[in-house]
Amino acid sequence: MQAARAVGLSVRVASRNYPAIARNALIQRSALPSRGAVRTITLKPVSPATASDVLNAQRIKRPSSPHFTIYEPQITWLASIANRVTGGALSGLLYAFSIAYLAGPVVGIPVDSAHIVDLVHSLPEWAKISGKTLLAAPFAFHAWNGVRHLSWDSVKLMSVKQVTRSGYAVIVASAISTVYLVM
Repeated sequence: MQAARAVGLSVRVASRNYPAIARNALIQRSALPSRGAVRTITLKPVSPATASDVLNAQRIKRPSSPHFTIYEPQITWLASIANRVTGGALSGLLYAFSIAYLAGPVVGIPVDSAHIVDLVHSLPEWAKISGKTLLAAPFAFHAWNGVRHLSWDSVKLMSVKQVTRSGYAVIVASAISTVYLVM
C-alpha cells in the first residue's frame, strides 16, 4: 500500500472502494490522475564525488529543526539537558583525575594527596572559590535532579504542575547547596 501511495495509486484504490467519491466530476478531474498521463524518471549515473556535492547542496537548503524557534523553553527539557551535561562533565573529571592519579607516579608527576593539598593551599582565594564553585554547582544540580528523578520512579510529582514546581525546586536547592559547599 505504501508503494502505491508513493506512485500516486492511492486515489484510484480509494475511488474503487468508495464509488460515491469517484462520481463527483470535480473530484475526478482534480484528484484522479488522467488515464493517459505517464510520469517518467530519467536516472543519470554520477560519480560519488558529484553525488556527495549534490547531497551537500541539498542539505544547505534544508531548514534546520524548528523546535528551537517554535517551542518556548520549558524547565523540564532545560533541566534534562543540564542533567546530562553535568553528569557527563562530572564523569569526565572523575575519569581524568583517576587516570592522572594512577599514571602520575609512572610518568613522574606527583598526584598524591599531599601534593594536591599543597597545590590548593598555594592558590589565591579567588581561585579556590572559583574552583569549588565549578565543582559544587554541577554536583549539587545533578544530585538534586537525581532525587527528582527518583521521585518520578516512585510515581510521585507526576502532574505537569508538580513537575514544573519540582524543576524550580531543584534549581533553588542547587543554588543553596552550591553556596553551602563553597563556603
